[in-house]
Amino acid sequence: MKTNRDVGFEKEKEVVKYLENLRYKILTTNFRTSFGEIDIIAKQNETVIFIEVKYRKSSHVGTPQEAVTSKKQQRIINSALVYIKQNNIKKDIRFDIASVNDDKIEIISSAFAPPEELYYF
Repeated sequence: MKTNRDVGFEKEKEVVKYLENLRYKILTTNFRTSFGEIDIIAKQNETVIFIEVKYRKSSHVGTPQEAVTSKKQQRIINSALVYIKQNNIKKDIRFDIASVNDDKIEIISSAFAPPEELYYF
C-alpha cells in the first residue's frame, strides 16, 4: 500500500516531467535544509523558481494551494535563501506552487512573494 509520502513523490515526478515539457530546466529536487525542503528548483529563462508541489485527491478538503500556509511559505523562503547563498544566485527568483488535483497540474506562478529585502540579495 502506498503511503502519502510515496504518492507525494510520484506527483513531484509528474510535475518535473510537466515542467520539462514547458522547457523549464530542473536544477534540483527535494532540496533539504534545516528549515525544510523545497520540492523543485528550476530555471526558466534567467529566473530561478522555487516550486512547492501540493496534491489533493479531491477539493473536498480544499485546494492544494490552500495547504501552502504562511508558515510553510516562510520555511520555503528560508530554504531558498540557503540555496541562493550556496549557489551565488544573482538573478531574478520566483516562488510558484504546482497544484495537482487528480491528474490535473496547474502552475501558480508567483504564488507568494519573498520579503522585499530579499530582492536585494
